[in-house]
Amino acid sequence: MEPLTRVPLHHQQQQQESPLAYQVVRVATAVTAGGSFLLLSGLLLVGTVIALACATPILVLFSPVLVPAVLAVVLLTGGFVTSSGFGFAAVALLKWMYDYVKGYHPTGADQIDHARHKLASKAKDIKEFGQQQIGGAGGGHHNSA
Repeated sequence: MEPLTRVPLHHQQQQQESPLAYQVVRVATAVTAGGSFLLLSGLLLVGTVIALACATPILVLFSPVLVPAVLAVVLLTGGFVTSSGFGFAAVALLKWMYDYVKGYHPTGADQIDHARHKLASKAKDIKEFGQQQIGGAGGGHHNSA
């Protein structure tokens, strides 16, 4: 039997106090960061309200020009972003198809193969069922005539 090793009492107390000190530091850091972000968001809100109060008369005077201009910019930006997104999706799809055809096994290839085999199996079942129906109906029709 191995002799029991005794850990000094002060070492046990350090291990118990260490997690407490670590948690206190974590809480202090979280409170400091949260308070700082809260203060910054409050200052940003106040600055936004002041800027809006100062800019409102100017916006009212220029609204016949600004509203159509902003609308045009928003529509152009939305069209450009949408077009870019579709273009990126098309390029990504073409790359995926190229990798799949070349046998590089891209992400999702297993699912595509599984679905292809499932569809082929169902198509074969339907073909056999149709041939049985045609053969059964055709044979009975010819015999009665």
